[in-house]
Amino acid sequence: MKQLVGTGVALITPFKSDFSVDVEGLTKVVDFNIENGIDYLVVLGTTAESATLSKEEKQLVINTIVSSNNGRLPLVLGIGSNNTQEVIDEMTLRDLSAFTAILSVSPYYNKPTQEGIYRHFAAIAKVAPLPIILYNVPGRTASNMLPETVIRLANDFDKIVAIKEAAGDIVQAMRLILGCPKDFLVISGDDMITLPMVLAGGAGVISVIGEGFPKEFSKMVKLGLDKKVDEAYKIHYKIAPAIDYIFTEGNPAGIKAVFKTLGICGDTVRLPLVVVSEALRSKIDSFVKKF
Repeated sequence: MKQLVGTGVALITPFKSDFSVDVEGLTKVVDFNIENGIDYLVVLGTTAESATLSKEEKQLVINTIVSSNNGRLPLVLGIGSNNTQEVIDEMTLRDLSAFTAILSVSPYYNKPTQEGIYRHFAAIAKVAPLPIILYNVPGRTASNMLPETVIRLANDFDKIVAIKEAAGDIVQAMRLILGCPKDFLVISGDDMITLPMVLAGGAGVISVIGEGFPKEFSKMVKLGLDKKVDEAYKIHYKIAPAIDYIFTEGNPAGIKAVFKTLGICGDTVRLPLVVVSEALRSKIDSFVKKF
């Protein structure tokens, strides 16, 4: 899965002021990232506000991204649920011909045991038509997929090829890098510790900040993969304040504020999310303009 080494971005879903999907804005976001060095695109992840999209809107988002990408970069599709059968049904019924892999989040809300998490992904792996990237994000799921569980899945199922690790724990990330098979990709899901993870042996990132600053962030990751530490950290510390800003009042409100300042699309989000405060918007505007 060398196509997934480097910088992937979790694409937003731009909305118009009437909360409908902004197809033109989404096309601009895709082009902006492709033209500035991103390696692959992640469709319908958490950052896409997929929880608030109807089935018809999800298909519109997929169609728009597939069309605007036009085969230029690999695409990864987010398919996750706290209902195992629902994930299986969507994987087997949806047209996945345009996609390289599936990103599937650890079950949320139900708070399964580690054995429950293992069996969830085992059931999916047995029928998955594409390689699977596990997604561990305890801050959203209320449960942590432990390294032992990930290592077990990585060894037991060829279809499980990577993990987006977003626990924000560099020690846990290193345990994954050490314990998983050599060809298994440990991908950062936390922008602030992406570079340390890459330098420790990680395969790159699926990023939020990266879609707002694609040229710089993807360069940082490439330098990290090449072990050019000082050059990479110079970029990291330049971007680091923006990473804090975009998550201060929630994702994707923060990154949408960046896109509004860039003039690429608006910053509308759907309830229960709200746009960033004026105080935070001022900080983001100032950072983007100076950057």
